[in-house]
Amino acid sequence: MRILVVEDDDVLRGVMLRSLTDAGHRVDAAASVAEAHHFWSVQPFDAVLLDLNLPQGGPPGGALTSATASGLTVLRAARARGDRTPVLVLTARDRTEERIAGLDAGADDYLGKPFDLAEVEARLRALARRTLGADDRAAVGALVLDRRARRFTLHGAPAELPAREFEVLWELMTPPGRVVSKRTLSDKLSDFDEALGDNALEAFISRLRKKLQGSGAGIRTLRGLGYMVEPEAGGPGAP
Repeated sequence: MRILVVEDDDVLRGVMLRSLTDAGHRVDAAASVAEAHHFWSVQPFDAVLLDLNLPQGGPPGGALTSATASGLTVLRAARARGDRTPVLVLTARDRTEERIAGLDAGADDYLGKPFDLAEVEARLRALARRTLGADDRAAVGALVLDRRARRFTLHGAPAELPAREFEVLWELMTPPGRVVSKRTLSDKLSDFDEALGDNALEAFISRLRKKLQGSGAGIRTLRGLGYMVEPEAGGPGAP
């Protein structure tokens, strides 16, 4: 998943970045309301981890101000523009009225500090299931995705995939049969300072097709729409 972490504590933000990156996620981080507004408005995410007590900040690249603001302003702005990205609020504010305020502003889940990083991962998986209707396990032919273990297997053996190919296939299998546009794949895989072009994306798709040969799972191109994973005719799991 591509995740935005909004947290002003440098140590905690660093720990979360390392943990989520080591788990295979692509992670961007914001330390203020201004940075969060900027990142979330220009980049689509699969989930947002949002602290509530944040500095207001300034324009991207500017110095942070000492004024404090609520992360709920970021959440309300996203929901007002129709963004339905799942949001897990992480905060030391654990009073009932503040939990209610967060949920009323559009948060999908709420976790008080201190928290266990393993529980954050579990709640992210739950949000993905709820949002996309995706189970922890998905299979097409002999290709199996285990989201809990964050691995693919082919014919029961672990599939060794480079990071970008893994992310492309993960997106196409969440859930399988869903058409994913080139723009969505490019946005999920691009960095803020380097966009992933169509040629690079097509190269990833081509390499994945070769690795999936004989598995009963194929990647279909729908011109003008994008890509989808589906059972190959005559392969395992095909109708």
